[in-house]
Amino acid sequence: MKFKPKALLFDLNGTMIDDMDYHNKAWHTILNDDLNANISYQDVKLQMYGKNDELLQRVFGKGYFTQQQMDDISIKKEKIYQRDYQKDLRLIDGLAKILDKAKFLGLPMAIGSAAIPFNIDFVLDGLNIRNYISAIVSANDVAESKPHPETFLKCATILNVKPTDCLVFEDAPKGVEAAFNAGMNCIVLSTAHPAEDFIKYPNVLKVVKDYNDPYFDTLI
Repeated sequence: MKFKPKALLFDLNGTMIDDMDYHNKAWHTILNDDLNANISYQDVKLQMYGKNDELLQRVFGKGYFTQQQMDDISIKKEKIYQRDYQKDLRLIDGLAKILDKAKFLGLPMAIGSAAIPFNIDFVLDGLNIRNYISAIVSANDVAESKPHPETFLKCATILNVKPTDCLVFEDAPKGVEAAFNAGMNCIVLSTAHPAEDFIKYPNVLKVVKDYNDPYFDTLI
C-alpha cells in the first residue's frame, strides 16, 4: 500500500529554500578571514551539518572557544548569510502549492532544523509562511543534533502524530539518517547533494529537484 503521510516535517535550509551555497560562503568567510582556519570551500561544505557550535568544535576542537565566543561567531556568520541571501529569498519551486494543499487537507506541518531561531524567523517572516507551520524544533530545542532522531521525534510529539506517519523533507545525508533513526520516510531535495549520496538509505522514497515533481500529485 502506498505511503500516505499524516504530517509533513521540513528541514529548512536546502529543503524549503535553496540557500546552502550562501551558508557555505558565509562560513568560509568567517573561518578564514576572521578565525584563520585556512580551510577550503569544499571542506567547509563537508563540515556544514548540526549546530553552529558543533561545526566550530569540529574545525578547532572542543574548548577552543568559550560559549559566548561561539554565540558571537554564530550570529556574525548568520548576519553575513542573511545580508547576502536576502535578495534571493524564495521558496523552492512548487513548494507554495504543496503548503497550500497540505493546509487544505489538514495535514499538520513542522520545521525540524539545526538552524537557530534567528535564521528560522528570517525565512518564515521574510516569506510570510509562518501560518502554515504548527511546530518548530530548532537547534536551541534539542540536546542531540542530526543524525540523532531527537529533532524529528520532537516534531512528531508536538504535532501528536506517530513517527511512522510522518514524512520528512531533507537535503543532507545526516538529515536523512536522522529521519531513518526516527522511523520516518523521507523525500530528498537534491539542492546540495547528488542522488547517489542517498542510495544507502532505505527510508528515501524519492529524490527530487523541486516540488513540481509529479510524485507529489498522488503522495499528498
